[in-house]
Amino acid sequence: MVNSYVRLLKQGTVTAPPPPALPKPWRTLRWIMTRPEHLRPEEAVGLKEVRAACPELDAAVDHVRAFGSLMHEHRGDDLDEWIEQVGRNDLPGVRQFADGLLHDREAVVAGLSSSWGSGRIEGQVTRVKPLKRAGYGRAELDLLRTRILLRP
Repeated sequence: MVNSYVRLLKQGTVTAPPPPALPKPWRTLRWIMTRPEHLRPEEAVGLKEVRAACPELDAAVDHVRAFGSLMHEHRGDDLDEWIEQVGRNDLPGVRQFADGLLHDREAVVAGLSSSWGSGRIEGQVTRVKPLKRAGYGRAELDLLRTRILLRP
């Protein structure tokens, strides 16, 4: 079927479909979640075009990046101001996220303000879980010693 379609394309009787106007959503999301200074020039242009095509997405990108800077710069005290800015726009998804943060505001502010992270602990848990599953039902002390305690 592909060969016959390619043959028709070469003969000129069928034209190729036009390329999609906008990039795929996963690509756009990656552009939004990447810091602007880390985007390649063609990615920056693509994001600029997408933002120009959709004003709601443009506002959402600003809010997402502002929240990202709160996280990276450990500015938990500015959370209320960010939530207030989100409330001014008619973006239901972002507003719902912001309202969810208010349910446990003190913990969110503490998490955003702290420079401590649980990445190392989560990494160890992720490493141990498959070992535990592999040994389920036959795990003895020898298996534990071999797989976890005496690991090089």
